[in-house]
Amino acid sequence: MTVDELVAYCLAKPGAEETYPWGDAELVAKVGGKAFAFIGLVEGSVGLKCGAGEDDTREWRDRYPEDISVSHYIGRYGWNKVRLAGKVPDEEITELVDTSYHAIVAKLPKSKRPV
Repeated sequence: MTVDELVAYCLAKPGAEETYPWGDAELVAKVGGKAFAFIGLVEGSVGLKCGAGEDDTREWRDRYPEDISVSHYIGRYGWNKVRLAGKVPDEEITELVDTSYHAIVAKLPKSKRPV
């Protein structure tokens, strides 16, 4: 999956918006004002919420140890970093995006959830 394909997939989600809080190198896809994907535009990676905590996300890291790692700073909250040019199949990357998106939407107040 290319970075452009990933960005298009994330921004096609209901209520998704793109932000650049740290400059042009990283796009943060948000829903209801909360991040569901941290997309490294230059390095070709994406940070996604993959579970409730670090232990929940270990399955993905064990399956793809060269391409999925614990996200810096927020890994203990269930976030993994996925390298796009690695061995993780596109359909599994989209599954992870969907999981992250739905986890964030589920925690939003009803008034901020997309229709």
